[in-house]
Amino acid sequence: MPNSLLIIEDEALLGTELSRHYSRTGWEVEWARTLQDARQLIRIKGFEPLLILSDMHLPDGNALDLMEELSARLTYAEWIFLTGYGSVPDSVRALRLGAYDFLEKPCEFERLDLVMASAVRSASAHRRLIDQAQNQHRRYTAEAYIGHSAAARQVRDLLSRLTDVPFSTLIISGETGTGKGLAARVLHYGGKRAKGPIIELNCAALPRELLESELFGHEAGAFTGATARHRGLLEQADGGTLFLDEIGELHLDLQAKLLKAIEDRKFRRLGSEKEIAVDVQIIAASHRDLADMARRSEFRQDLYHRLSVFRLHLPALRECKEDLEELVPLFIDEFNAASGKQVRSVPEPVWAQLRAYDWPGNVRELRNVVERCVLLSDGPVFPGQWLQLPGVAPPPGPDAGGDANSLRIPLDGSMALDDMDCYIIRTVLERYDGNVTGAARALGTTRETLRYRIRKYGLGDTV
Repeated sequence: MPNSLLIIEDEALLGTELSRHYSRTGWEVEWARTLQDARQLIRIKGFEPLLILSDMHLPDGNALDLMEELSARLTYAEWIFLTGYGSVPDSVRALRLGAYDFLEKPCEFERLDLVMASAVRSASAHRRLIDQAQNQHRRYTAEAYIGHSAAARQVRDLLSRLTDVPFSTLIISGETGTGKGLAARVLHYGGKRAKGPIIELNCAALPRELLESELFGHEAGAFTGATARHRGLLEQADGGTLFLDEIGELHLDLQAKLLKAIEDRKFRRLGSEKEIAVDVQIIAASHRDLADMARRSEFRQDLYHRLSVFRLHLPALRECKEDLEELVPLFIDEFNAASGKQVRSVPEPVWAQLRAYDWPGNVRELRNVVERCVLLSDGPVFPGQWLQLPGVAPPPGPDAGGDANSLRIPLDGSMALDDMDCYIIRTVLERYDGNVTGAARALGTTRETLRYRIRKYGLGDTV
């Protein structure tokens, strides 16, 4: 697709030369002789130029007025002005409005070509950034939180409401793998700060010394090894969102410093005496119960109450297993597209295994399991032998058989040794209605040994 150029020039000879020259070099060119013609091209005909090459003074006004008028509509377009009698006020205003360059007539085509080439690189980069932001906005809507269970619908409803609210702080709670990062991105890209940055920090991933520097930044010489100034993540998130994942792992002294920064909307870099003002939306997340931690003085109560202006809880997958019906096909389609596979159907025995498992790793674990099965698939049927779910028996093969005293275990690598051990013990306990003595006798071991393995595999509910 050719780059688009709008020429605004009332001199017929110059306008013809510019239009012919840039049409020959591959530009899509539109030529307007007045500001009103340019308005009609943009507003009525929908022309969206990448570059605008304009005379400064036209018969119906100053082109700078048009630039200011269209700034919100043509957010990525670069303006280059040509004028036969430039003035200092015009040049100052042009630069203040963001004009790319300000050239005097007559201007050689060689010089103009160089300026145009540089301007189109700038405009193209700006357009890519805007397109990426718009794509993120479309990708991260409340509908991105998949599920038809009552719990999933409640989460979607609250996400939709929160994107319309200019909140300052919010806490997302839920077990690991429930989608706290996804919820944070939905809140950012669906809210008023979508054009600003979203900066993410996992508070459990860094030691205390590095965490303070990463969060607040530092000046050169603030500590050994600080050879240059570093802008902290709080400063980088100015005008956008700071997502603090696993905030329950943040040290108490850093919690006090963070609380002050949230309250005052300003902070100091390490080693600096100057305060920096910021406008940041804080989204905090934790798999731990922050309210309980605050009651036990493991988390600052004042920070907890300041962060919990709004609270969003994400349910565990075991609490809404009906959502598997939407999540599994979604992940299958994702990994089909990524790997070129053609998995289309999921057998009922596989669905039974998926529903029987409690998914301690939640949606993240489910996604990983589906990825493994799709990548190892050989045809259109979802291969259940690669599920490898701990404590869940794989679907029997077509030749499965035997009496009540036999047990079939696959030896194709689909079950780890511990999984086989767990499956054997669970099955025998079920056959003996939880009677440990009878199960131990059938397995040829002692009750003490069997009880140890029951505790090891978490099979207490079976007994």
